[in-house]
Amino acid sequence: MRALGVTAALAFVPVACFAVLGVGGWLAPLPALVAAVATLVSLLAFGILWVRDAEVLVEALRRVATDDQGVQSREKAGLAVMETIGGEVERLMRRVAARTALVEQLRRADEAILERLPDPLIVLGPDRAVRRANSAARGAFGADISAVLRHPGLRSAIERSFDVGSSQSAELTVRVPAARDLHATVVPMDPPLADGGRAIVVLSDRTRERAVERMRADFVANASHELRTPLASLIGFIDTLRGPAADDPPAQQRFLGIMAEQAARMNRLIDDLLSLSRVELTEHQPPSEVVDLREKLPRLVAGFEPRLRERSQTLDLRVPEDLPPVTADADQIAQVLQNLLDNAVKYGREGGVLRVTAAPASGLGRWPARAGVVIAVSDEGAGIPREHLPRLTERFYRVDKGRSRAVGGTGLGLAIVKHIVNRHRGQLAIESELDKGTTVSVWLPQAPDPSPTART
Repeated sequence: MRALGVTAALAFVPVACFAVLGVGGWLAPLPALVAAVATLVSLLAFGILWVRDAEVLVEALRRVATDDQGVQSREKAGLAVMETIGGEVERLMRRVAARTALVEQLRRADEAILERLPDPLIVLGPDRAVRRANSAARGAFGADISAVLRHPGLRSAIERSFDVGSSQSAELTVRVPAARDLHATVVPMDPPLADGGRAIVVLSDRTRERAVERMRADFVANASHELRTPLASLIGFIDTLRGPAADDPPAQQRFLGIMAEQAARMNRLIDDLLSLSRVELTEHQPPSEVVDLREKLPRLVAGFEPRLRERSQTLDLRVPEDLPPVTADADQIAQVLQNLLDNAVKYGREGGVLRVTAAPASGLGRWPARAGVVIAVSDEGAGIPREHLPRLTERFYRVDKGRSRAVGGTGLGLAIVKHIVNRHRGQLAIESELDKGTTVSVWLPQAPDPSPTART
């Protein structure tokens, strides 16, 4: 109907002209009428074709404007010029559809790449709000992503990046959902990402690196202190022997005895430091020897009999006859047992009982499901407060520093034990109860189908 209305409007002027000419006598009535009718019919046909083709083009252009990617076969135009225009519009629609598909493909590829990056990554819009976060960020921070972005140091880096248009970085420590040290890099996106993202925040977890740095610094400081203390004592006694005690034999003997103790302490400390260094060098090389603990444990225990007699202690050793051998480094396992027995003798109650047990363990309680052997050393000492247990394997960590030094401890024994157990792919457990004593247990993997001739 709209086509008819438009065509009638177009035909009105020439038809009216022919009518006026006929009525005015300039043309014969019949020819004027025929001319008017012919003109009207021609214009109606032309107008219908033109309006129909125009509506087809308008509909095609509407689909382009509204990002309608469906390129449908259009109706063939009735006019040549409209057919040409229609063909160009159709080609335009196909190019737009192809480019839209390419943009969508790139957007999906962009999302897939960002999603699979191992570091937490957050995309920000122009309003600094979170557009999206990859799986690493969601796994690390969950619902706390916005809280991380509110950190003053990170907010400042984000603002600088938007202002100057270059990458900015910041170091920050967050407390949610767990305390961790992070290195943040803010990278501006110009042009923006397909989803409108204007900046990417990459968060690298440096918690372990920072902890290692702190441990290294603490180790150097503690080692220096531990060596400086006996050295200072030796220097002081040497000065005394040269001066006031130069002519006092009893004082000389007393001071020489103290100097011998300090020298022995330095020797033990250096030995433990060297042992720790050797263990760390081989920690990533699992041992391959087959060790029979039924033979090794009694020999090791026998070496502590003089010290047990000095403290009136007794030792209860229980090793079953069917105890399977373990895959281990014989020398390092001996060092583990010596360190544990040494601690039990030093910190156990005088006149008390020390217990050493070895038993098969396979998926029992805290231990791994695979076959293994658990060695436990228990004393009846004063026990250790619960808050100290997680730190006992740290280098130079002491619960009672004065008592530890008095009994000759270096603070490295359990650190050495931990590293040896790690090398053996074993497990270490420490349990203690105040006024009742402490038990240190070591799980070692059972040797696979051992040969009697291969046992150490």
